[in-house]
Amino acid sequence: MTESSAIAATSPALARLAETLGVRPFPLALGGNVFGWTADEAGSFEVLDAFVAGGGTLLDTADGYSHWVPGHTGGESETIIGRWLAGRSDRDELAIASKVSTHPEFAGLSAANIRAAADASLTRLGTDRIDLYYAHFDDESVPLEETVGALSALVDAGKVRAIAISNYTPERIDEWFRVTAENGFHRAVALQPHYNLVEREFEGALRERAEREGLAVLPYFSLAKGFLAGKYRAAADLEAPGASVRAGGAAEYLDDRGRAVLSALDEIAAAHGVEVATVSLAWLRSRPTVAAPIASARTTAQLPALLASAELELTPAELAALDAASAPASA
Repeated sequence: MTESSAIAATSPALARLAETLGVRPFPLALGGNVFGWTADEAGSFEVLDAFVAGGGTLLDTADGYSHWVPGHTGGESETIIGRWLAGRSDRDELAIASKVSTHPEFAGLSAANIRAAADASLTRLGTDRIDLYYAHFDDESVPLEETVGALSALVDAGKVRAIAISNYTPERIDEWFRVTAENGFHRAVALQPHYNLVEREFEGALRERAEREGLAVLPYFSLAKGFLAGKYRAAADLEAPGASVRAGGAAEYLDDRGRAVLSALDEIAAAHGVEVATVSLAWLRSRPTVAAPIASARTTAQLPALLASAELELTPAELAALDAASAPASA
């Protein structure tokens, strides 16, 4: 990946976000949910090194990763990223995104919890600021004035560069920005929704909010837990050797619509001489408001297909074919 090709693929949403975060724009974010879970520390370091060598600048993690694993307490991903950062000299060329609300010791979005969770994340990451800090899941037990105010105060304190929202309803996003305007808080700059070729609910009210508020969209589960990488085409694939521990989540897509999507992806991938995952991410990158899809890699062998999506330009006909194959049944 050359710098010129990455910049050529930059959307307005990504350009704004990269400027805010102070990094070179690159239309793919590396998901850190696998670090310390399905990727050990050595393997995680290799993936991180390869991602940056390939032009990547944005790393996405959360304080809760990976508390669901037996024997884990949360913060494993941040700890690994912190150890990796300690061995590098290019911290200012990278943007680290993390999230608050799901760590077992720092659950929820009260002001006191946000302050304590941010300090704990900074310690694990071994850095002086979190470049993009998300409210990971809504906490309706806490007034939004308190949540947004606490996040805004972290920006004022220099501990956070910019704030963002994940997994909020359109109505709560409306309230978030009303509270922001009324109190003069720092505005959220990004939104992280569940969005991919087989999960297109975002394209309604959530996308309208992103457009209206100028939010850079960074979708998670961009490859639908491996389904949109072409890894799982039959039930037997879900239990085959080498299947991800998340493979079961791909089972819901093994229907007529899912097979139609894979057929369209296969044809386009063959035409470009690339992998199915590359096409899936390139389609997502082309969507209005999307700055960069988030995708994770357990090994360096999985990374080239992800990086290739940053420079693959699909034709209008190819985009239309994918739109048609993936159209929700109610559309």
